[in-house]
Amino acid sequence: MTSEPELIRSVRNPLIQAVRRLHRSSGRREQGRILLEGTHLLQETLRLGLKPELLLATPAWLEGHGALRQRLPPGVPLRSCTEEVLRAAATTLHPDGVLLALPAAGLPAPAEARADFVLALDRLQDPGNLGTLLRTALAAGVQQVWLGDGADPLQPKVLRASSGAALALPVERLEAAALHARLATARSAGLQLVAAVVPEAEGGARPYWELDWRRPTALLLGNEGAGLDPELTRLADRRVTIPHSPAVESLNVAAAAALLLLERSRQAHGRPGPALHRPAP
Repeated sequence: MTSEPELIRSVRNPLIQAVRRLHRSSGRREQGRILLEGTHLLQETLRLGLKPELLLATPAWLEGHGALRQRLPPGVPLRSCTEEVLRAAATTLHPDGVLLALPAAGLPAPAEARADFVLALDRLQDPGNLGTLLRTALAAGVQQVWLGDGADPLQPKVLRASSGAALALPVERLEAAALHARLATARSAGLQLVAAVVPEAEGGARPYWELDWRRPTALLLGNEGAGLDPELTRLADRRVTIPHSPAVESLNVAAAAALLLLERSRQAHGRPGPALHRPAP
């Protein structure tokens, strides 16, 4: 019979202090690992074949998740702690009983081969928006995500909001100048750069469904408040918009991205938009 791990009762325990340092980007860089919180993210980790470096759980969680414990790869350190200690180690107010640390080196990296569908995000600040965007991108078949500054994609709030999509999708964080250079190179290599702009923007923006999204494409989305950097907008060879009621100034970037990214799948399944379906008069 397997004995239960010794119970950690103090928030000053060195292991708990190391987990708490994973709340910050400096701690994640220092340790080379990320913090995942909750049963769902553990399930996603195991489904993707990733091996945690640590699993920290309360006795109640361990007792109620025997089948999930059996799925852990051999050699994963399993530690038990009180509910008070787990709350101190977590970033959420009400953790569901389990945390895990995962080596950052095990996450997907952008492939050297050119991607045909890329999401490029300019200075996106809100972790919830970024996590939702990553989940939508994975559902839409995006092959790589390029981030120009903005929120850290490996922070716990982004990982939770993505529901595990951030563990499966190659994400690369770049400085603003490096993102511009990457997009310029991609355009030279044949990707159409599509900038999403507000309906009243000048510059010949078209309704998004009139674009042929089946071509190799990089979609450019901007900051929640300032929008897309003007230099990136000028770099794009296509501009699209989502027509909507003037009762609101603009759509939330995550909501807008769902329409834009999934349009590629809609067209690929034989339901092209009006401009693709009907001959010009």
